[in-house]
Amino acid sequence: MKIVIVGGVAGGATAAARLRRLDEQAEIVVFERSGYISYANCGLPYYIGGVITDPAELTLQTPESFWRRFRIDMRVRHEVTAIHPDRKTVEVRKLDTGDAFEEHYDKLLLSPGAKPVRPEIPGLNLDRLFTLRTVEDALRIRAFVEQARPKSAVLAGGGFIGLETAENLRELGLEVTIVQRPRQLMNPFDPEMAAFLHAAMREKGVKLLLGRTVEGFEKAGDGVCVRLKGEEPLTAGMAILAIGVTPDTALAKAAGLELGVKNSIAVNDRMETSIPDIYAVGDAVQVRQFVTGENALISLAGPANRQGRIAADNICGGDSRYTGSQGSSVIKVFGQTAAVTGVNERTAKKAGIACDKVYLSPANHAGYYPGGKLMTMKVLFEQGTYRLLGAQIVGCEGVDKRIDVLATAIRTGMTALELKELDLAYAPPYSSAKDPVNMAGFLIENLAEGVIRQFHWEEIDALPQDGSVTRLDVRTPMEYSRGHVEGFVNIPVDELRERLGELDAQKPVYVMCQSGLRSYLACRILSQEGFACWNFAGGYRLYESVCLDRRAAAQAFPCGMDRP
Repeated sequence: MKIVIVGGVAGGATAAARLRRLDEQAEIVVFERSGYISYANCGLPYYIGGVITDPAELTLQTPESFWRRFRIDMRVRHEVTAIHPDRKTVEVRKLDTGDAFEEHYDKLLLSPGAKPVRPEIPGLNLDRLFTLRTVEDALRIRAFVEQARPKSAVLAGGGFIGLETAENLRELGLEVTIVQRPRQLMNPFDPEMAAFLHAAMREKGVKLLLGRTVEGFEKAGDGVCVRLKGEEPLTAGMAILAIGVTPDTALAKAAGLELGVKNSIAVNDRMETSIPDIYAVGDAVQVRQFVTGENALISLAGPANRQGRIAADNICGGDSRYTGSQGSSVIKVFGQTAAVTGVNERTAKKAGIACDKVYLSPANHAGYYPGGKLMTMKVLFEQGTYRLLGAQIVGCEGVDKRIDVLATAIRTGMTALELKELDLAYAPPYSSAKDPVNMAGFLIENLAEGVIRQFHWEEIDALPQDGSVTRLDVRTPMEYSRGHVEGFVNIPVDELRERLGELDAQKPVYVMCQSGLRSYLACRILSQEGFACWNFAGGYRLYESVCLDRRAAAQAFPCGMDRP
């Protein structure tokens, strides 16, 4: 059996190695358009910033090492230009010589990946405008930074690559500005959680121009001019276009393969395309969103590797199935870590799922052990069934551990109520006896049993202003004096029992504290004294983060422009 693979990075390289482990006799040929195989896309920004010093560390394998270990014919700088399913051949062009030839296959695996989005705007060919997708791209950017010594950079786009590149350029001393059309960075996060990321970027001096549209690029002396819609342009020493990626599926389309979401390649759960003996994996394929069941495009390294393994199994006569992607991911943002799994609130509602949410602000380990730092957790679940839908966490140490636990819970079909039953490892340097994941389960159980009712940050402005409700802040007077929501009166929780006479038992009480814990305790006191009570989810800490973020975004807009 002869197997041809188009693309030798994550999915293609994984499939090739798995194929050899399953079939020692198969002839396996891999065509890779770039000069590198099996490289770490996610490590490219860290090479630009000098965190990774040796470019060889970006590549997990070379064509030579692949041949020595697996006897697989890896051909770099070879571009597949056409697929002929009727005669089971692909057309190939050698990029170094221009020579072309046809290669026969019995089974074909497509792993072309994705390519940077390049909108139809002027100036995309400027020598100081870059994209970052391949090792060659990273080498060019690092060489430019070392040789030209630019003092500033503008990044168009605020996704994973945009943030990681911005951080690394900032660490090199460049003035960095991120411009993008959406009003927030990192689309997988909900706005209130993205606000913590915005604060982390601004604290390190990265300028955020959100809600802007880049209309083009022009040469400006020794720099580049970035034209923005409706306002003055920006000038910088370099610019990077990182507004996203799109499936690289021109080959598949021309060959008549069925396409799906955003022109991705439609595959079944065996990674088979609409044409027999042709498989596809990675960033170019349509997958099932594990939580919603809807077709989606989820470009991540983990799913691509698993898909490559599944395709290889099936090519060799097995019956492996891909059950869907839930979008688990994590990113370093200077000293912060942000992670997400499942769907966010916006996606859940768009899919017609009635969802609820809880917020927590636990420390990453036991409070009595030195060095603890707060994290902010948002856990989403379906109303009524308590099915886990997703989670978002922003903090420092321990974020990755908790998101992985929650991702596993979603994958295994646990309900949000079952989080309280998880038996998780504990020692003071690592966690608390009641782990943050357990705490999320306890909180959701309280909601389910009617022990507590809650209201959210987006409902603050809608609270009646006519005196028909009581708005209560139960933090200390010092905390209250440092900042509070207008109209909330201050009675510290430790004084509440003695001061109940100051409250009207006929009025509903909306209670706030710093994180949601003391206000919960206050609600328990009030509820048992006959008050109708609602706890503010996430506390003043969350509310203040959202307000500060909106204020910073509004100040970045010139007079007369629309505010976020």
